[in-house]
Amino acid sequence: MANETFEDLAETFEFLDDWEDRYRHVIDMGKAFPVLDPAFQVPATKVEGCASQVWLVPSFDGQGAEARFDFLGGSDAMIVQGLIAVLHALYSGLTAAEVVKTDAVAELGRLGLNDHLSAQRSNGVRAMVARIHETAAAHLAA
Repeated sequence: MANETFEDLAETFEFLDDWEDRYRHVIDMGKAFPVLDPAFQVPATKVEGCASQVWLVPSFDGQGAEARFDFLGGSDAMIVQGLIAVLHALYSGLTAAEVVKTDAVAELGRLGLNDHLSAQRSNGVRAMVARIHETAAAHLAA
């Protein structure tokens, strides 16, 4: 269950045969992603379990199960900033219910990321995905 932006990204990755090209594309996505205001880089928004510094600031447009999810994010590492942009492409604009149902491992697997990230980076992505899912689940429960 991915949105159109992520489908476009998956299509782009199909054309990038070489992993180095994909890696550069992820970094370029991170460079193009809006910079997180330092005011949001606080313990409450920090994602634990990442080797790099990572902050996610979720928001919902609307109420209940139909509320649309979005988030701001930032990292001190360029590749991680790119991974935040990839997760943004995957989740932004989905309803809270769709966020909870999204199998991030399978979707990111379509990009080949699972095979090329270090164990630390993979753990960090899992921690970011867990935070996103927990936030959506808490919104649904409210």
